[in-house]
Amino acid sequence: MCRNIRTLYNFEPPVSDGEIRAASLQFVRKVTGFNRPSKANEAAFAAAVDAIAAASSELLRALETSVPPKNRAEEAAKARARAAQRFFA
Repeated sequence: MCRNIRTLYNFEPPVSDGEIRAASLQFVRKVTGFNRPSKANEAAFAAAVDAIAAASSELLRALETSVPPKNRAEEAAKARARAAQRFFA
């Protein structure tokens, strides 16, 4: 899995459309191997990003949980601590 794609579910504040689109773009980049598609593939690339963003948004709205939402700042701090340990230890 691409490390740039982050968990979007069950956070406070809730995920934004921009975050869903960014994750979708990262997914399509990973699957295709293109950072930027050629002009010939641009339409298919954009359509895939749109389709994945729509499916992801629908999925996130449909999910239910009894667990309280996670705090974004706390989760980001934990991720930075793990990265520091992994890369600088």
